[in-house]
Amino acid sequence: QVQLVESGGGLVQPGGSLRLSCTASESLFSFTTMGWYRQAPGKQREVLAHFARTGSTQYADSVKGRFTVSKDFAKKTVYLQMNDLKPEDTALYQCNADSVGMTYWGKGTLVTVSS
Repeated sequence: QVQLVESGGGLVQPGGSLRLSCTASESLFSFTTMGWYRQAPGKQREVLAHFARTGSTQYADSVKGRFTVSKDFAKKTVYLQMNDLKPEDTALYQCNADSVGMTYWGKGTLVTVSS
């Protein structure tokens, strides 16, 4: 059973930064696509960044220029660097991975942006 574990969330002031991690139980090469999502209270889940195993990362307009995805294949970890955080970035952040016929989700890590 594939597991995805997110970490790195917390409380940060507006304008601050956080780096989230998503560590997989299998090689990142096992997945055809991966992505970062978030869900704020009372709102639908929103895709933030999505990328194929090889190829560029696509970002949502709401985070383009502020959030950056990176990958460490040796550590089986995908990162989400978040800069210039705003109160509206407050949400549960989850990573997602697809392999042939299956979709996997982590439980998420909570990010709160508040002064």
